[in-house]
Amino acid sequence: MDLPVTAALVAAAFAAGVVDAIAGGGGLITLPALLAAGLPPQLALGTNKGQSTFGSFSALVNYWRLGVIDRTRVAASFLFGFVGSLAGAWLVLQVPRDLLRPVVLVLLVLVAVRLTLRRDVAAPTEPLPPGASPQRRAMAIALVIGTYDGFFGPGTGTFLILSYVTWLREAMARASANAKVVNFASNLAALAIFASQGVVRWEVALPMAAAQFLGGAFGARLAVRRGDRFVRWVVLAVVICLVVKIAVDLLRG
Repeated sequence: MDLPVTAALVAAAFAAGVVDAIAGGGGLITLPALLAAGLPPQLALGTNKGQSTFGSFSALVNYWRLGVIDRTRVAASFLFGFVGSLAGAWLVLQVPRDLLRPVVLVLLVLVAVRLTLRRDVAAPTEPLPPGASPQRRAMAIALVIGTYDGFFGPGTGTFLILSYVTWLREAMARASANAKVVNFASNLAALAIFASQGVVRWEVALPMAAAQFLGGAFGARLAVRRGDRFVRWVVLAVVICLVVKIAVDLLRG
């Protein structure tokens, strides 16, 4: 690729890293950019995972340094997210992915409505029920959404954040931080599969990865500095973009 195209992809990767670190959905920026640059769909998907893994890793490291991540759940969340992503990739070979698209669209619309109408979604409002185990809930979330990421993918980071807010009563900024553990695990599993199939264009992925790494660091610090209300509105914007994208895909058949 020539220099102007590479520069545009690097800029897109930085923006995606910022957005992904805060709310998920960075692929809404980078995947269309890679397709517009002329990569075939399979190579675009593989290359996108090649560069986005670095962004999720950077966000994870920076959230960790800022002390926002629940360190007692990291190992289990990573393991279950990684295994779930591998299981989802295997399911792709068994079940048509397009069957999931209408379901995801409905779920995203419900998420958008909840974010718009519920003002208390930005912060925990009540403790977990007696006997509820945060560790077990976190593992279940990691397994289910990790599987979804390996199988389908769009909105993974956003679903993780809303799951932590809903099921673990976490504030938005903390949920965004903890989501990066599963995000990185599922990205790493998917990257391993794509790389083994030779569908990652590393000469494109590596410059984008450097930009994603910087964007992820900036986005993580921005989320912590600006707080829950800021994260909530960024998540809502990402959800609306995902709804539009999936609806357009459905209409196009």
